[in-house]
Amino acid sequence: MKLFTALFALVCSSGFAAEIATITPKAAAQLVADGKAVLVDVRESSEWAESGVAKPAVLLAKSDFDGDQKQWKEFLAQTGDKEIILYCRSGKRAGVIGTTLAAKGHKVANAGGFKDWEAAGLPVRKVESPK
Repeated sequence: MKLFTALFALVCSSGFAAEIATITPKAAAQLVADGKAVLVDVRESSEWAESGVAKPAVLLAKSDFDGDQKQWKEFLAQTGDKEIILYCRSGKRAGVIGTTLAAKGHKVANAGGFKDWEAAGLPVRKVESPK
């Protein structure tokens, strides 16, 4: 019984999926400015065009991540040891992708939603509508 209890506690404390840290947009912006992290907007191109994006963000849609990862594979090959900070509309998609990346050994954090970036008064840029 003691072995079962110990194993159960170990499984519960370690979780079944990699946990990722949450980070404030201001802290994320500072890490990016310091060259220690890369900020990634995982929303879709129509969302980027509709609302704009964080000025330093790399734009990599979740649909590419879920598909053949043409853009994601190249990006991940170039990030080196930099932390990958993700955001989306609300933080949910960023969390899903972040959990997968963390399980593969990447250092990842979730900065929540684009609205959080804007509310913090951080710089944004416009993106052309998809053709």
